[in-house]
Amino acid sequence: DCGFKILHLGRADLSLPSTDTMVVPPSYSDLGKSAKDVFSKGYGFGIVKLDLKTKSESGVEFKTSGSCNIDTGKAGGNLETKYKLTDLGLNLSQKWNTDNTLATEITLEDQLTHGLKLSFDTSFVPNTGKKSGKLKTSYKRDYINVGCDVDFDVSGSTVHAATVLVYEGWLSGYQMAFNVGKSKLVQNSFALGYRADDFQLHTSVNDGTEFGGSIYQRVNEQLETAITLAWTAGSNNTRFGVAAKYQLDKDASLSAKVNNASLIGVGYTQSLRPGVKLTLSALIDGKNFNAGGHKVGMGFEVEA
Repeated sequence: DCGFKILHLGRADLSLPSTDTMVVPPSYSDLGKSAKDVFSKGYGFGIVKLDLKTKSESGVEFKTSGSCNIDTGKAGGNLETKYKLTDLGLNLSQKWNTDNTLATEITLEDQLTHGLKLSFDTSFVPNTGKKSGKLKTSYKRDYINVGCDVDFDVSGSTVHAATVLVYEGWLSGYQMAFNVGKSKLVQNSFALGYRADDFQLHTSVNDGTEFGGSIYQRVNEQLETAITLAWTAGSNNTRFGVAAKYQLDKDASLSAKVNNASLIGVGYTQSLRPGVKLTLSALIDGKNFNAGGHKVGMGFEVEA
């Protein structure tokens, strides 16, 4: 039997903050997120997915999810619980998956000072005894968002740090990773962009070799469009893609995307009833249409 996996089918958030009200910038990983969402949400090629969500009367959230790969038949799933210790100002999350990995996250936010978030992640694999941990900190206030994470590993800790600044809609960011054990800088990234009510521009340079950019535009309340462009130094191969999402009505949306490799993706999302959503998607190889190898997918989300 096929297992099941999380699929987020929610409608993309159309209410972007304006340059007048947006004084707290997003984290580095969320730069260009609107364009990424247009390209990624509403698709699930070659996979059957299911996501079940519920919340108890005491406020404990439960998520059980899983997936089955149509081509290989491999199935996987996970279970997650979240609950808040209001008196202590703590959020606790526990996860388990079919790879037999146990993970726990403890978060303290806006307690020591406004805008400061502290998290400690741990994971444990009973079969092998492997353990790992990560201490994450972030601080966001007007015009600045700073984060610093430390991975604890037997081979040596790695420090990840990032900062994003915003001024009158312009965003600039820097991200780095430093391996303490090897005393080596393993990641070095820069980003620059602009964000308005209905338009976003994002550019980035990773390690001086990976260049990328994206443009997002909300044409109207029903239509969103996005363009991505990427290039690697020393290569003549430029990757280019165009995507769009159209909200047919309050319960249905249609998504489509195509890249310069002639891969065409289409997706359809339908709200069957409050809390129940279905998605159907297909990936078509335009260059080898008659050869087959196209992929289809289906996702099902239930929230009680």
